[in-house]
Amino acid sequence: MIKSMTGFGRAETVTAQRKITVELKSVNHRYLDLNIKMPRKFNVFEGQVRNLMKTYMQRGKVDVFISYEDYTASSVALKYNRELASEYLSYLKQMEEEFHLENDIRVTTLSRYPEVLTMEDASIDEETLWECLEATLKEACQRFVEARTREGQHLKEDLLQKLEDLDRKVSQVEERSPEVVQAYREKLEQKVHELLEDSQIDDNRIAAEVVLFSDKICNDEETVRLHSHIQGMKNILKEQDGVGRKMDFMAQEMNREANTILSKSNDLQVSNIAIDLKTEIEKIREQIQNIE
Repeated sequence: MIKSMTGFGRAETVTAQRKITVELKSVNHRYLDLNIKMPRKFNVFEGQVRNLMKTYMQRGKVDVFISYEDYTASSVALKYNRELASEYLSYLKQMEEEFHLENDIRVTTLSRYPEVLTMEDASIDEETLWECLEATLKEACQRFVEARTREGQHLKEDLLQKLEDLDRKVSQVEERSPEVVQAYREKLEQKVHELLEDSQIDDNRIAAEVVLFSDKICNDEETVRLHSHIQGMKNILKEQDGVGRKMDFMAQEMNREANTILSKSNDLQVSNIAIDLKTEIEKIREQIQNIE
């Protein structure tokens, strides 16, 4: 089943101790480009987050937003730097003696000096935190893949319809080609009659000219290959992986065949059909850009 490269997924885990929210959204990209924004305390898990997400997606520019709220009272801890406070007091006493100043230092004053009292994040249980984050990530990724799959199904239906239309147009070229040759033969015979009037006409010479013209405008190889490429695309749509890249290559080949048909044609109807072929192929290529 094919998947679109655009998608969205969100999951949230709430416990008595914490709340973790994960949001994913993606757009088209040739490769997998993960842009992760998360709290600093989760930086240690970045490699694990990337490895986990790569199991759910192959292509696309994916933005990942992870938010974290800690409900525990011990999320931060107050630290007292006794050595630094002692040094402050020592130097203040030295200043009192050297400059004959009143030593009016109080506990509240000393506590405000830089780095005497500091707030630090309390130590966390990384294993427990990762388990919670991993479960939330997996849920968000699963919803993300489901959204991509739903969109991919719509893309598949649209592409199959476009391929059917393309196949019909190729058949129109095949049906028209003998008519072009017959019209050329009739036109040639008419011209010869007008020029030679009652003189005897060499049918072999006319047949030779018709054969040369037929070889010049012959597009059998191109139409056969187009039918083959169209069927090949239908088969690729049934595959699981690498669908987008394979179909992009096939679309390039189909466009080349349509260009050849157009360059060989000297019939207005065939030329118009070939232009329609190129237009439909371009529409298919645009849709393929959305496939993972």
